[in-house]
Amino acid sequence: MENIRRKNKMIETYSVLMIDIMCVVVSYALALFIRFNIIHYENYPKQFHLMVGAYIVILCLLYNMFLDANRNFFIRGYYQEFYYTVRYTLIIVVGLVVVLYLLQQSYQFSRSVYGIFAVLNILITYVIHMVFKKVIWKYYRKSTSAEKMLVITKDILAEEVLGNLIRGKEWYYDITAAVIYDADRKGASVRDVPIVASRDDLYETVIQMMVDEVFICLPGEPLIEVRDMVQRFEEMGLTCHYNVDLFSHANPNTYVQQMAGYSVISFSRKMMDSRRLLIKRLIDIVGSVVGLVITAVLTPFVALAIKVDSPGPVFFSQTRIGKNGRRFRIWKFRSMYTDAEARKKELEARNEVNGLMFKMEDDPRVTRVGRFIRKTSIDETPQFLNILVGDMSLVGTRPPTEDEFEHYNGYYRRRMSITPGLTGLWQVSGRSDIQDFEEIVKLDLEYIDNWSLGLDIKILFMTVFAVLGRKGSK
Repeated sequence: MENIRRKNKMIETYSVLMIDIMCVVVSYALALFIRFNIIHYENYPKQFHLMVGAYIVILCLLYNMFLDANRNFFIRGYYQEFYYTVRYTLIIVVGLVVVLYLLQQSYQFSRSVYGIFAVLNILITYVIHMVFKKVIWKYYRKSTSAEKMLVITKDILAEEVLGNLIRGKEWYYDITAAVIYDADRKGASVRDVPIVASRDDLYETVIQMMVDEVFICLPGEPLIEVRDMVQRFEEMGLTCHYNVDLFSHANPNTYVQQMAGYSVISFSRKMMDSRRLLIKRLIDIVGSVVGLVITAVLTPFVALAIKVDSPGPVFFSQTRIGKNGRRFRIWKFRSMYTDAEARKKELEARNEVNGLMFKMEDDPRVTRVGRFIRKTSIDETPQFLNILVGDMSLVGTRPPTEDEFEHYNGYYRRRMSITPGLTGLWQVSGRSDIQDFEEIVKLDLEYIDNWSLGLDIKILFMTVFAVLGRKGSK
């Protein structure tokens, strides 16, 4: 959970920093325009004023980096935000005066620009800050990027707990559902949050849900029962927040923090450093752009071959399960006949994989061109689009179909606790040679538990060699 806090803090810090830099640049440019083109037209040394603009940006950076004045940015009200904006602008102006004085350049700078800049920056920064908060609260919370939270509490506490969490002004989580643990209120709602389960069907319901985190508030419940609940959710790859004053747990990834006024201890099986995850995402973006260029070059030739070989569309799309139950459309070049999905049931008896996955070496649904593009992995290149938009990563666990996911238990579900990937550890450890789904899950969880950027790079290189050698391809 500490890693999640660092991630959210980093997003908050750098988002506000970028906004502040943009605002001071715009305010300074407008101040110069008003002073030298509206109030009194005259030529001015543009190179000198460009250098002063650089000083202002540096002062803005120093203010945000060392004073950490935007620490409580999302919970500040209208008046507090105005106060902090005025204080911040005055510090920038005073700092600029000092810098120009020490550099003996203050005599070259128009005094009126200070005042115009200060007024404009206060107004622009304040408005942009308030708009940014509103947009984040209104749209980010409801996006698939927000942490989806399930609340588990008792009937008598539901109104209070959900009310406090909703009013908490935390921008990074969205309360999507609640469980009334001690009563059957399934189908009802509290504070517009749907009640989806009770004690009896809790785990079966959560396995099929889109949920990232669980908030547990069950005072009076036996400690052993709560411990079992936390462990089962950890097994699914979910982060748990337990509302307690004092609690102990052996998991090293356990952190005490404040959430919407509650003291909670948070549990997570695996913590991934947010800075490395950011680098991973940047690698995904660069890799997907390169991959899409290659896909664009291949598409005319592959499309023609697919069309000549069999009737039907060039591309195939299917709903897959992404990180923690998120649904998305995966894209491939079509490698099967158009009735492949309908014929799957009659072929299930010939499945060569033990467990929740279907695979045949000589699948009669695969076209002639399909066999070639599968062997060379060309059929998967359109998935670079999924990677670019963030549904998938270059390296991760393979996303299951909806039919497969419906049969998952908590242990299997943990393989979906990270963003699925185009390739992964089990693909380069034998790819189609692995015939047991349990072995696939074991390798996926090994990847999750030992993840690092170095491991991703290693898997990418192994994937390239496997594809070029056409070894064990799907």
